[in-house]
Amino acid sequence: MNKVILMGRLTKDPDVRYSNNSESPMCIARYTLAVDRRFSRGNGAGQDQQTADFIGCVAFGKSGEFAEKYLHKGTKIAITGRIQTGSYTNKDGQKVYTTDVVVEDQEFAESKNSNGGGAGAGGNGSYGNAGPAPDGDDGFMNISEGIDDEMPFGG
Repeated sequence: MNKVILMGRLTKDPDVRYSNNSESPMCIARYTLAVDRRFSRGNGAGQDQQTADFIGCVAFGKSGEFAEKYLHKGTKIAITGRIQTGSYTNKDGQKVYTTDVVVEDQEFAESKNSNGGGAGAGGNGSYGNAGPAPDGDDGFMNISEGIDDEMPFGG
């Protein structure tokens, strides 16, 4: 079984491109997640240190379009997907091996107005102009009638 579950923050805005298929070009979004990792130094209590792994992710089709529209630097998301390896020969003739997570599902891991909105990753915590600002403190935004076609999920 090849299944990956990650939660982290985008290190920068997704790099979005579209395939050259003239009939129906496919969206391809690439981004890097900074995923926290704790490890112990073994020097007693309180000596745990935190660092991050930087995991390359690629989202195709509707998932790529979602990333293009809603994901930005500092956004905290949870993804599920699968590991895919590959290789290519660079311009110097050397073989380069790649490992990416192909995103199957992605969702926000905190509310838009959360205090941790990306400040630690250098982001501003903004999720773009996905809709009007939240009404209350519940972290959910009000969606006006008639915009169901713009939403990336069924309504």
